[in-house]
Parts: sequence; structure tokens; C-alpha cells
Amino acid sequence: MEKKSKKLVLRSARSILNQTFSKKEFNMDLTEIFCAIDDYCTQQKINWNVKILSPVVRKRNRKFQLSLSEVATIVVYFHLSHYREFKNYYLIEIKKNLKSEFPKAVSYNRFVELMPNALCVIASFLSNTRMGKCSGISFIDSTILKVCDNRRIHSHKVFKNIAQRGKSSTGWFYGFKLHLIINDRGEILSFMITPGNVDDRNSKVIFPLVKNIYDKLFGDRGYISQSLFESLYEKGIQLITKLKKNMKNKLMPLVDKILLRKRAIIESVNDELKNICQIQHTRHRSFAIGPLIF
Repeated sequence: MEKKSKKLVLRSARSILNQTFSKKEFNMDLTEIFCAIDDYCTQQKINWNVKILSPVVRKRNRKFQLSLSEVATIVVYFHLSHYREFKNYYLIEIKKNLKSEFPKAVSYNRFVELMPNALCVIASFLSNTRMGKCSGISFIDSTILKVCDNRRIHSHKVFKNIAQRGKSSTGWFYGFKLHLIINDRGEILSFMITPGNVDDRNSKVIFPLVKNIYDKLFGDRGYISQSLFESLYEKGIQLITKLKKNMKNKLMPLVDKILLRKRAIIESVNDELKNICQIQHTRHRSFAIGPLIF
């Protein structure tokens, strides 16, 4: 009797999960994502002829069953799903639940070979069509992207000589930094990924980020720098930060004080990117594929 009751519980739990993560729920934005990426590839005349930088290895020029826009759509859609591992997502969601949407879906091993080709497409699509517009009120921040636990730094091979040790407010880490600028509506205006040891105030990071930014830019205490303030002021950007404890108090307009409190909006964006879109994990297997399924 106990075994039967356990089986009934397992069956009911599986049915609840299937209803919760049904095909209809995940299929809401799939068509929109594909149409946007496919239209962009058509306009830019992007196809499988686009080459990526890779070691010179002779391979057969096999015909592709999936289009480049379909591969990019599958990768992007992964970050909107409930799956934590890409393999389970592809074998269950794409090969089974979305079989009618992707009737020519290839095997998992073959898809992994195609994924690096979609990296340039996704990066170009994101930077050219999905960036927000500056409204005169912008927020800047950086967040860490760990690639492994600190105890496994010496044995880590995927990002060896690329990732670096860095220190944040939570301690030491090994990996990269994601630098973000968003507007008052939470839309990403610009971003950059650097090794973990790069300072947030580095001019090679800041100046490309603020290329299309104007008026007020709010940041945390990590961006306090007189030279940086003066350089940005010459470009028509006023950098506003909180003061450190050992600094003298300065008069600040009430509007700036209120907006400085709203800087937490960028923390919400970072949290969504890392915990919902899963741009940070330690399951990297290849440098070419790692940036796609962070």
C-alpha cells in the first residue's frame, strides 16, 4: 500500500509540473523572439557564411538543417525558461515540447557544434536593436560573474589566462565583471564585460560605456574619482555618487538626493540577469559556448 501511495504522489507531482511548465506558457514569446532575430538576420544579410575565429581544423561543409536565426532563438529562449541546464532544456523543451516549432531540430551534440556561430549574431542583435534610449537620468554599476569556486581556481581550464582574480564588496572572486548603464526605466543603455581585476573607474571601460549618455549619471561610492568627474563633466555628463564616511559633506540638490536613492533599480536588473536569466554559473565546458549560456 505504501508503494502504491508513493507512486500516486509521484504521478500527481509530475502532472502538476507538466501543467505548471506547459508548452503554452513557454510559447508566449517564442514567435516574437524568432521573428525579431530572423528579420534582423535578413536585413543584415547574415547567414551561415559568417565565420568565427577558431583553430584551423579541416571540416566538411555539411548542410545545415536549422537556420542561423533558429539556433540563435533557441539559445535566447533558454534564458527565459525555467531550466538550469542547457542539455535538459534542449532535449526536453526543444526536442519534445516544441517539436512542432522546430521540426528539423538536430541532435544535442550537433547543436553544440552550431552554437558558436550564433554568438556574433546574438551580440550584434542585442547591441543594435535591443538597447534603450538615454533619458538624461542614467545609473551605472558593475556586478561580478564568477566562473568557478575560489578553491578550484588552480584547476580551472576553460577561461584560463582570460578570467582574473578580483575583489568586490563581498570578497575575492575569480571571473569577469559586467559593467552596466541603464536608464530610469530599467532599460540597458550599454554594457561591457571585462576581467575581474579591472577597476570600475578605468577610462577604457567608462568612456565607451558613456558614448551615448548625457546629463546625469548616478553611481555608487566605487566611482568616486575627481579626475573621472572632470573628464565626464567635459563631455556633458554629471557624475553623482554618495560620499564616503571620511569625506566632507557637500550641498546637493534635493532632486539629486532623491534620484540617488533610486539607484537600487540597477541592482534589481543585475539580480534578474544573474538569477532569472542565469548569466552566472560554473558549468562552462567551452570558451566558444560559455558566453552563450552563461
